[in-house]
Order: sequence, then C-alpha cells, then structure tokens
Amino acid sequence: MDWQKNLLLAAMAAVVIMLIMRWDDFEQSRPQAEPAVATSNSSGSAIPGAPDASAGDVPTLASADDQSPSKPAAPSQQSITVVTDSLEVSINTLGGDITRVALPRHYAHIDTPDQPFVLIHSNTNKTYSVQSGLVGQNGTDSAKGRPTFTSDASHYELPEGQDSLAVDLTFAQDGATITKRFTFHRGEYRVDVDYLINNTSDAPWQASVYGQIKRDSHEPDSDTGIGMKPFVGAALTTNDERYKKFDFDDLQEKTFTTQIEGGWVSMVQHYFISAWIPNAESQNNFFLRQQGNNDVYLLGFTSEAVTVPANSQGKIHSQFYAGPKDTTKLEEIAPYLDLTVDYGWLWWMAKPLFSVLDYIHSLIGNWGLSIIALTIIIKAIFFKLSATSYRSMARMRKLAPKMKELKERYGDDRQKMSQETMKLYKTEKVNPLGGCLPMLVQMPVFLALYWVLMESVELRHTPFLWIPDLSVKDPIFVLPLLMGFTMWLTMRLSPTPPDPMQAKIMQFMPVVFTAMFLWFPAGLVLYWVTNNTLSFLQQMYITKQIDKADAATN
Repeated sequence: MDWQKNLLLAAMAAVVIMLIMRWDDFEQSRPQAEPAVATSNSSGSAIPGAPDASAGDVPTLASADDQSPSKPAAPSQQSITVVTDSLEVSINTLGGDITRVALPRHYAHIDTPDQPFVLIHSNTNKTYSVQSGLVGQNGTDSAKGRPTFTSDASHYELPEGQDSLAVDLTFAQDGATITKRFTFHRGEYRVDVDYLINNTSDAPWQASVYGQIKRDSHEPDSDTGIGMKPFVGAALTTNDERYKKFDFDDLQEKTFTTQIEGGWVSMVQHYFISAWIPNAESQNNFFLRQQGNNDVYLLGFTSEAVTVPANSQGKIHSQFYAGPKDTTKLEEIAPYLDLTVDYGWLWWMAKPLFSVLDYIHSLIGNWGLSIIALTIIIKAIFFKLSATSYRSMARMRKLAPKMKELKERYGDDRQKMSQETMKLYKTEKVNPLGGCLPMLVQMPVFLALYWVLMESVELRHTPFLWIPDLSVKDPIFVLPLLMGFTMWLTMRLSPTPPDPMQAKIMQFMPVVFTAMFLWFPAGLVLYWVTNNTLSFLQQMYITKQIDKADAATN
C-alpha cells in the first residue's frame, strides 16, 4: 500500500533501464569473427553502374562478374596527401577517392598525443573509404573502369595565413576536360568536392555525380571503457523523418532508397561522423545497401543529371564532412545534420542543455567545472519542487514508527491496513505521492543531461583534477565510490519502507549503482556526484527545519 515507495522504486528502475539501454553487454557481445573484405575491382573500389529500374534512379553496384577483365588498374595511379590544421587526407588519383582521413586535433589515445585519430582508413582487416565520381551518359565511372586523374603535386599543405586550399585533379575526356577539385578550409572538417566541366565538343555533355561511403561492420577503436557500445551505422534525413538511422543488420535485411531535395547521408560512430552533403538545390537519390553478400555496406547518393551545353563550362557541387560531432558546425552545413549527435528521444531538451553547458565552458574554460556549474543551475531551477518532495519525505520518515505499529497490528489484514494507513496520512496531513511526483517531473531533465554528457565529443581526452580523461572511467574509481556514498547518505534521510523486502532493495540500491558507475565515463559520474551531494544537502537542511518546527510546537 506504500504508494510512495512503489513509485520511487519504479522511478529508480526506470533510471537503471534507461542507462542500460545506452550500454551493451560486455565483450562477449562483440563480433568474434574478422569481417570479410569486399570483392571489388582492381582498384579496390565498388562502382555504381547504370540505374536499375527496380531500384529507382539510384545506381546499383556492379558485381565482381561485371568488372571488365581487359582494363587493369592504370599504373600511373598515385596517392596524394593533403595536410591542413584540421585534416590529414590521402586521395587516390584512380577515381579521386579519399582513402584515409586523420584528425590531428583529436589524437588516437590519450597516451599517444603525437598520433592523430584516424577516422577513415582501409587495411586487410577493415574497409572504410570514400568514393565519388560521374555516372550517366558522359560519366567517367562505370563497372568497366574509372578515370585516372593527374595532379600537379603529390603533397599539398595549407600555408600559414591562408584560409583555403584547392587541390585539382584533372582528366581528359573525349570532347571535355574534367577537373575534380577538393577545397579544404582552415579550422574546418568539411571539404568542398566540385566537378568542373569544360565541354569543348559540339554536343551537350551530361552526367550525374555520385558520392558514397564504403564501410564494413567493424567496431571502431574505442577507449571509452568496458561495455560501452554507442550506435555505429548509417543515418540520413528523409522527407518523412529528420533523422533516420540504420544499423548493419538493417541493411542486411533490406536496401533503403529515398529521394529528397538537398539532404545528406552519413556514417555515424561515437563522437565522430563522415557524411556526404550533395547540392542543396538538387533532387538527390539516396541509397543504403549491402554489397552482395559481403560484409561491406554502401551509403551514398546520386544527383539529378547535369547538362553542360556544347562549348561551355559547368560545375557540379557537393560537400564531404569527416570529423567530430560538433553540433554548431553540423547545423551550419546542412539541415538536421546536427541530429547525428544522438541525444535520444529527449533531444529537444538535451540540445538547450548542451548550449548552456557550452556557454558556461566559454566563461569558465574547464569542462569539469562547467558540468558542476550546470548541475547547480538545474538544481536551483528545481529547488522549490525538490523542497516539496523532501518535506514530504521528511514527514513520511517521521511517520515510520506509526507505520511500523500499523504493520504489526494489521499486517495480516491488507484491506484494514490500507484503510488505517490512509487515515494516518489524512490525520498527519501527509501526501504519500508528494515525495515522488516532484522527482518524476525532474527526471527527464537529468536523463537529457546524461545523454548530453555521453555524446559530447568536447569531453574526449579532457582532464579534470586527478582524472586524465572525462570521457572514460575514473582510473582510481574515486568518483563512483563518492557517488555511491552520497546516494547512501541521501537514502538515510528518506523514510524506511514498512515492507522488509522493499527496505532491503532500497539499502542495496547504492551498491548496484556504484557497481554500474565504475565503468561509466567520469564526466557522467561527476554530474551524478554533484547532483547527489546537492540533493543530500538540501534534504538535510529541510529535515532540520522540520525538526526545529516540531520541537518548537512541542
């Protein structure tokens, strides 16, 4: 009959379930087999061929049997390297594909600051590359071969004081000269990818541009701790859904296609994404598919056909992004691309919370202190609501002896016990729901903040006090132990449930949460410690106020 305790237990169970939903099983749940390497042509590329009527206007991939055996890879192909303050990129002149992207501002591991984080790269154990080309009437790319571009240099570097760097790859086609231009920008992770068409023939030139991300299902390297397994897979925006995501199992079951003006398609992992963003004014066909029966998946787009009249010039524009999930930058690049920073179903609440957190950091300059400050602000906003809850809980705690007496007197008669309990509540003017409902109202805010802290790349490799990295577990487990201790202190001020089983469960909760939080990122645990500490102090203050008032009355 103790509604308050039942609701509180249900609320705690809900928190546990929501937390576990963001975590996966330990290492036994991870794939054990090495991923297969895709069957491909001699360049290692999978090329869209002519549009298949069964798949709409989205080009399908040519199978290995369709590749032309008489056209080997051009021996003149080479790798071009481009270095800016934000990106280190390798481009293959065969097709002009991006074969490697490293991020010098984000190092691979906290103990190797001289090694940049490599987001895109293929080797014998994994496949991850970025492809683009021209298909259609005058396209340069087909199942039978790809163009080999030429470049003025094999190494480009953005000079100090220069805002952008253009890297041109050229290809001489019958009746046209095609320049594939990559434009890199200082401080940016986006790259403009333009095809410049110089049609010197007497006939119109026509083709569509395609861009695709080719990746297998390997798990990205992570130092976020045991059990943590955020979403890894494809995501795009559609006419019906702003943010639609697919894991690799989804793509094994079914190919997905859609058409939208503008749009984007991305490969999402924890903290980082790669994404193609075609021309915002073009009707673009997007596709997500598995390549044959291989452990290789293609996420891409084809634009509508572009016609360049005879003896004239034209341009086909698109963008590629490879970098961190920076909400502000992604908002600027394309509508809804920032939703790849996946805050879950509470995104509408989480985004403002992150904006406040980011603003506090701009003033303080320390992410750990910013988390503490934001938690204090939230607690201040809910101060009166929490006070109502704590007063109710304090009064319920004072009723514990009387509740025990009722339990001993009417324990075997549940109906009578219920009647007497309600009578006691009415006599003492105590609302049994008063302690839980205010807490339930606050819970979505704190769950939203939880997702903000888990998804924020800003916390990656950020130190705080003795903690070298707020995005991974506390190396000496001080914060989880403090969290458990503050939770235990808070529960000591709460009324003890009359039901012995409920009482045992309540006593065991701090132990359960402490065990869970041992492996949580330190930034999340810091938030919980701060929240618990403030809750304990407020509850203790209110309890003392009630005790003084009762003493004065008596």
